Amino acid sequence: MQSKIIIMLTHNDQTVKDALKVFEQCKDLPVEFWGFKDIGLPREDMKVLIDAMKAAGKTTFLEIVSYSEKACMDGAKLAVELGFDYLMGTLFFDNVYNYLKTQKIKYLPFCGKVSGSPSILEGSFDEIIDDAESMINKGVDGIDILAFRHQQGAELAREYCSRVKAPVVIAGSINNFERIDFINEINPWAFTMGSALFTSNFVPEADFRTNLIAVIDYMNKID
Repeated sequence: MQSKIIIMLTHNDQTVKDALKVFEQCKDLPVEFWGFKDIGLPREDMKVLIDAMKAAGKTTFLEIVSYSEKACMDGAKLAVELGFDYLMGTLFFDNVYNYLKTQKIKYLPFCGKVSGSPSILEGSFDEIIDDAESMINKGVDGIDILAFRHQQGAELAREYCSRVKAPVVIAGSINNFERIDFINEINPWAFTMGSALFTSNFVPEADFRTNLIAVIDYMNKID
């Protein structure tokens, strides 16, 4: 399977309180990409967590679900200050992009009309794809698409991946083996997974690590 998995230490749209403990229990597993959100932990705990990820040789992702220019800029500065490799999310603002392109971080903003909490994605396929291509043409490193927060989630994800060749992360709702099969079929650059591991979707009543191992083993068996 070519798509990368980004393990997010998040549940109910925020970083879990014991994220560091969970990471330490799983850092030996063959997963390169790890991340979390800016909500749920104080800054000093976020710093300890990302330092642990860096020490383990992981590539790190911060996802920001913010909609105002100020909140998006604050998230961008936080990602830079803490030393993340990637910033995912935020609505695209020229000021935020102009700041980030001067920093050693890659930027994957949301595309389409994103709003609400939990987030929803609105717009026609063409509108969402045109928005993504506009940002890619400006120079962003890729796109974070909340495909399954759209009313036509699977169809949107398929259409997007068939038309846009820049890196894309399918964020959220990859919560069963059938969805993993679907992701393999459409082959995005990466996808996120978090809550489904905390809620034992893959190995019922088992812990986070056991569920993650089940996902890794399943992905390794896909041609």
